[in-house]
Amino acid sequence: MAYNKPELEFFDPINDPKYKVEAKPVKGYPDGITERVVSADPESGDHTRYLYFEPGVETTARLVHEYWEEVYIISGYLIDKTLNKRFDAGMYCCRPPGMLHGPYSTPEGCVTFEIHYWKK
Repeated sequence: MAYNKPELEFFDPINDPKYKVEAKPVKGYPDGITERVVSADPESGDHTRYLYFEPGVETTARLVHEYWEEVYIISGYLIDKTLNKRFDAGMYCCRPPGMLHGPYSTPEGCVTFEIHYWKK
């Protein structure tokens, strides 16, 4: 099984002039949510990203997707409005394809590190 993600040694995706990755709005997400995709396989769609939620952002839809998703909260917190539960920095989840989650609110903002991949 071949992967087409680039070979990258440690780098700072925000400040490294050679590998700087701009934060961009995420298609289909509310204003105030941006992403930095730091690694991607264009053939499979597998990718790794930082996801940024500005303070006060709220999503309105439950989410479900056809890929695996692993999420680590780097800073801030998310509130799952369906579960009425708060998820803080340092927490991790692994979501299989088809798992419903959200919607979320983030009164103070949040940054997550996410890995998305399709089962091979």
